[in-house]
Order: sequence, then C-alpha cells, then structure tokens
Amino acid sequence: MVDIYFSASLIFSILIPLLFFVISMLKTITSTSILTKLPKSYILFGSFLAILKKRERFAQWTSEIITSTPNLTFTLRHPFGRRLVFTANAANVQHILKTHFHNYDKGHFFRSTLRDFLGDGIFNADGENWKFQRQISSHEFNTKSLRNFLETVVDSELSDRLVPILENAVAHDTVLNIQDILQRFAFDNICKIAFGYDPGYLSVSLPEEKLAVAFEKAVMLSSDRFGAIIPYFWKIKRALNIGSEKQLKIAVREVREFAKEIIREKKQQLDGKSGQESSSVDDLLSRFLSSGHSDEDFVADIVISFMLAGRDTTSAALTWFFYLLSNNPEVESEILREIKEKQEAASAYDEVKEMVYIHASLCESMRLYPPIPMDTKEALSDDVLPDGTVVRKGTRVTYHPYAMGRVEKVWGNDWAEFHPARWLDRENVTKEWRFVNRDSYTYPVFHAGPRICLGKEMAFIQMKRVVAGILCRFRVVPVVVKGAEPVYEAGLAAKMKSGLLVRIEVRTEEAS
Repeated sequence: MVDIYFSASLIFSILIPLLFFVISMLKTITSTSILTKLPKSYILFGSFLAILKKRERFAQWTSEIITSTPNLTFTLRHPFGRRLVFTANAANVQHILKTHFHNYDKGHFFRSTLRDFLGDGIFNADGENWKFQRQISSHEFNTKSLRNFLETVVDSELSDRLVPILENAVAHDTVLNIQDILQRFAFDNICKIAFGYDPGYLSVSLPEEKLAVAFEKAVMLSSDRFGAIIPYFWKIKRALNIGSEKQLKIAVREVREFAKEIIREKKQQLDGKSGQESSSVDDLLSRFLSSGHSDEDFVADIVISFMLAGRDTTSAALTWFFYLLSNNPEVESEILREIKEKQEAASAYDEVKEMVYIHASLCESMRLYPPIPMDTKEALSDDVLPDGTVVRKGTRVTYHPYAMGRVEKVWGNDWAEFHPARWLDRENVTKEWRFVNRDSYTYPVFHAGPRICLGKEMAFIQMKRVVAGILCRFRVVPVVVKGAEPVYEAGLAAKMKSGLLVRIEVRTEEAS
C-alpha cells in the first residue's frame, strides 16, 4: 500500500509540473498567434475562404496577422499555389526598396492590373522608362517650384474657393463631407500642376465636373480589380466587355480623351512661344512636351499617374487628421499656438516650413492611417529576406505601412494613441520643438529608396497650409453617430469609408 501511495505521489509530482509547462507553452504559442492568427490553408485553394471572408477589411486583417508574428512577416497562400509575402519588418523593407532594389519591380501582376488606366505612367513603370519619367518630373519639385506652387496654386485655391465654401456652410448651418471637399481641393491643385488646367471642381455649387467624375470611377473600378480573389474573372469580363469592365473602359476613355485634348492645346501654346519662353515651363505636362516626347498616349499616361497621386493621398490624410484632431483638443490647442507664432514669417512658404508641430501631427496621423496602406513588389529572382523568409522568383512581396504604424516594439505600448510629441524633442536653448524624423524604412508612408515619393515635400506644404488656413478661422466638428467609428477603406489609396460629415463653426478669439 505504501508503494502504491509512493508511486502515485511520484507520478503526480512529475505530471503536474509537466502539465503546467505544457499550458505555459500553449499560452506562449497563442500569444504569438501562430495558432490563432494565421488563416487555414488548403492544398488547392490556399486561404481562399479566409481571404473571401476578410476582403472588406483586408488591410486591417493582414495587419493583425503581421503584428502577431515574431518576425513581422508571414506568407498568405492564394488559390492554385500563388503566394504573397507580407512584411512590416523594417530590415526587410530596406532590403526590398533599397539594398536589393534591382530584384524587386512593380511586376507583371501590378502593371497588367493597372495598365488600362495608368498605361506606362511613372507609377506603373519599371526600368529605363521609370528612370526617364522620374528624372523629368524631379524638376517640378525643387524649392523654387514648391514655393511657386504654394504661393500661387494652393493659396488661391484656399482663399478663393475653400474658405468661401466653409463660410457658406457656417452661414447656412450646412453639414459637409470634408473628405469630398478636400478631394476637390486636391484635384484642382494637381490639375493645375500636372496640366496647367483649372477644372474648378471646388466651387461653391460643388459641381459634378465630368473629368473628376470619370476619374473617380476609373480609380474605383481599377481598385476593384485588386480585390478580385481570382484575377481571371475581371479579365474574362474585360474580354467580353461586360459589367464593371465595360464601365471602366468608358471611364478611362473619357479621362484619356480629355487628357489628350489638353495635351494638344498645350502643344499649340508651346509652339506659339519663342524658344526662351518655351524653356520656362511651369507645369508637368509642359516639361514632358518640351523634352521632345510628343506621343499623346505616353504623355497622358504620365499626367494621369500624377493626378492619381495628388488627388487621393493628401485628401485622405487630411480627413483622418481632422477626425483625430476632434478627439484630441490638447493637440488642436498646440497647433493653434504654433499658427499664431508663425504668422510673422517672411513668406507663406517660410511660414509652413517652420510649422514643426503641425508637421509632427500630420506624420502621426499618417502613421495610424497611411494614405497608401500596402505596396507590392515582385521578385525577379530567388532571394532570402533579412529575417530568413525565402522568396522565390515571381513571388509578390508586400510591405505594409498600415501594420508598421502599429508595431509595439517600434512605437511603444501607446502606439494606438494619437501622440504628435513622439515625433518631437525640445531644443536645449530655445525650448522650441524640434522634429525628430524616423527613417523611411521604419515609416515608409512616402515609399523609400530610389522610388521614394517625389511629391513628399509638396504634399506636406499643401497639407500644412490647409490645416493652418482652416483652423485659424474655423472649428471642424464631426457629425458622428454615437458608437459609430469611421472605417479605414483600402484601395489604390486608402480613404475614410463614406467620408467624414462635419459642421463648420467660426473660431472666436475666446475659443482659440
């Protein structure tokens, strides 16, 4: 009997610690979410069912998976053996966008999906074609051009159109969709820069301008192609010219016909100038035509790509910014203080350049809600990423700015908070704010490496000018249903789903 009790106690003394060890291991595995986050994958269909279920919030879903993995990287298996690598690992991003830049192109999948809309424009081009377009375009983003853009294009659009619309909303107690207003503002601006053409889309009547409507439809339907789990479906519809593909064809034709009409008019203007005058060009279209490229389709590709970049990114970023600001009155107060301090600057350009706190606030907003949530490259040959992930030739690799803004070990355990001060430090002597930048591989909101966004500075000066121009006069108050949070909707550029309804209130001296 003693032997039985001894044996039983010995067994329990071994099993109980072992049981606790197993439970501990399971908790560890669960905490890394290897068992709970990665979607189930089947031999032929991959993770088709999970992708289908999560397609409406694909960026958020893949972000949750990435941030749950130890190396911030995972492979998603699509039907028929296709694989897509997702990463939020800064070392991997640097490897893809800089160190091994030569091995990662836009790739066939991306180019073929957007070719009908963007053609061979800079955002859909690789190799020498991309290099040429970038070289010509870079002249549009020097200090002189940026100063001219701010003081002529942005300021006139702000004072002559945006402010009167907001004043009208105050006078009539009108609810505005601020995302729509800002998109109209950005569309007018980019058309002036790209074409030297003013569509007048931001007028008090908020017109349904033909080019803008066709462009919006082309963007939306092109984005839907990426959402197709099986790409053959949209290709079949395109071949048969039915459904959404028929609508896309019509929208793209309208955009291209309009672009070509503007190109012809611009050619006539340049031909009518003297040699000295024609060398002094002030819009992107003129630069490309003056470089000797007169092929209308190619030049239209270039300009449409820049219209896409300039229209959606800044308006989406500013929409989320105003929403976050409404929930953080202490940040708004600090911004107002800075606006008052910088009003004595020598010029509008100097004023926005010195707005450090607003700059940090915009960076923080785009950390949480980047205008481009994901970007994909395609491997030209077999490779191994710095974290050990094997990439086979033809595999698409997606770096994920949305997920990268949510990595706790990078941003801290308060990563979910809107906290502009994380980008700032105090000067020892003056005690003024000093901006502390993050490297572009940790914060790739404006891409990174050789393809880093040419329009980064242009975007910042435009956004800062808009923020200062609005907030010094008005309060932007969201009209939000209690318990309803805005939805981040990913596409070619990410927007706030259905926009942001707001009331505009005049800012009194006491309120400011």
